[in-house]
Amino acid sequence: MSGEAALIPDDGAFSDFRNECLSEEGWSLTYNKSGTTVWVQILEEEKSLHKIKCRMVCKDVSAESMYDVLHDIEYRRKWDSNVIETFDIGKLTVNADVGYYSWKCPKPLKNRDVITLRSWLPMGNDYIIMNYSVKHTKYPPKKDLVRAVSIQTGYLVQNQGPACCTLIYLAQVDPKGSLPKWVVNKSSQFLAPKAMKRIHKACMKYADWKQKHNPGYKPWLYPEQNPLPSIPLGELRIQHAESLENIDESSLTEGKEEHSDDEAN
Repeated sequence: MSGEAALIPDDGAFSDFRNECLSEEGWSLTYNKSGTTVWVQILEEEKSLHKIKCRMVCKDVSAESMYDVLHDIEYRRKWDSNVIETFDIGKLTVNADVGYYSWKCPKPLKNRDVITLRSWLPMGNDYIIMNYSVKHTKYPPKKDLVRAVSIQTGYLVQNQGPACCTLIYLAQVDPKGSLPKWVVNKSSQFLAPKAMKRIHKACMKYADWKQKHNPGYKPWLYPEQNPLPSIPLGELRIQHAESLENIDESSLTEGKEEHSDDEAN
C-alpha cells in the first residue's frame, strides 16, 4: 500500500484534542439553547469544509455512563437512527481499533461512509474518544456511497459530579464534495443539536438496556474482553481527501424529509 502510514495517537494528541474542545478562539457561535451550544469554523467556503463543535450539559447523566454509550456499538445500532451500517474491523492496541460507519445525509444528498482509526483514553476526570480516516485494502469505497474523510472527529466527556457531565463533540470532516450552504447551516442549527439530544436520551435508557444485553461486556474498559482480530498498523494508510472522487452537490436544493438526523460518527 502506498501513502502515509497511519499512526496511533499519543498522549500529546489527546491533550491537543482536549484543548481544542475547550477553546472558543476562532469559533463562531451558531446555536445556544437548553444547555446545548454549537459553534462552527468555516475553513474553505468553496469546498464546504468546516469544523463543528457542540457542547451539551447533562445534569442527570454520569460521565462513566456517557462514555459507555459512546463506545457501545450494539447500543448505537439501536439509538442512532442515522446509521446505515456500523461494525468494528479489528484492534490495534488496548485502546485503539479500526471501524466502518455509514450514515444517512439530508436529502437529496448522497449518503456517506468512513473507515476510521479510533482511539480512546481516560484523562483524570475526562474521557476522550477520537478518530481519523484511514484506508484499508479490504474496504474500498462503495459505488452507492460517497467516501467521506474524518480529518479529526471525537468526543470529550467531562465529569462534573456523581450524575452530571459535559459532552463536547468536535468534528472536522471533509464530506468529499461541494455542498450547498444550507447543509452547513442545517448541520449547525438543527442536525447537531438534535443529535446531542438523541445521545442524551440514549444515555437515560442505557442502564436498563445494558442489563438485558450482556451487562458485563465492556471491552473499552476491559481490553481482555475484546474479540476483534489484531490488525498490523502497517496495513493502514492515512486517508487523504485528494485521493477520493469529488462529488458536486452544490446546486441541490433541500428536500423534504421524514426524520433526518445528524452526522455524528
